Amino acid sequence: MSTYAPPQEQTAQAQHDPADVYGLMAEFDNQEDLMKACANARDAGYKTMDAYTPVPIHGLTDALGWDDNSVQRIVFCCALVGMSLGFGLMYMITMVWYPMNVGGRPNFSWPAFVPPTFETTILLSAFGAVFGMLAMNGLPSPYHPVFNNPRFIMASSDRFFLCIEAEDPKFDLANTRKFLEAQHPAEVVAVEN
Repeated sequence: MSTYAPPQEQTAQAQHDPADVYGLMAEFDNQEDLMKACANARDAGYKTMDAYTPVPIHGLTDALGWDDNSVQRIVFCCALVGMSLGFGLMYMITMVWYPMNVGGRPNFSWPAFVPPTFETTILLSAFGAVFGMLAMNGLPSPYHPVFNNPRFIMASSDRFFLCIEAEDPKFDLANTRKFLEAQHPAEVVAVEN
């Protein structure tokens, strides 16, 4: 069910576009069409876009051209900090603050440091993963402009959406609308900011 409109109807649709546009959103009936549209948009040079689906789709991030691994770096850095803190805490306790000779062992018995070091590494990397993911995703976000599209409620049941944002350097309302309509969506609407 494509909504390709002749040029006179397209101009009528363009007159109904909001003044402050967040982006253009295309609605697709299935995930294959969405994946093709995402790959075509990436190949056409669009970079600031997002896809909304009711189910996880393997390969969608590749189709969108996302290669950001900031959360992985945050987790790795937090793991290094946790490892250093755990080992440093055990060193300070056994060597500086409370040195004791227990059973003839040396004070610096590093194998005993491994469990606390491991636990602090896991603890801080888990905190880094959760809070890094929340920060990188801009969460919590009780409001997002895509909620202004009345059909967007279908994104949680059986529809697939691609939104090319107005922040994209290549975004032009008329040309981007033509590009999205060429992908054979069910509907293309301008999302109000």
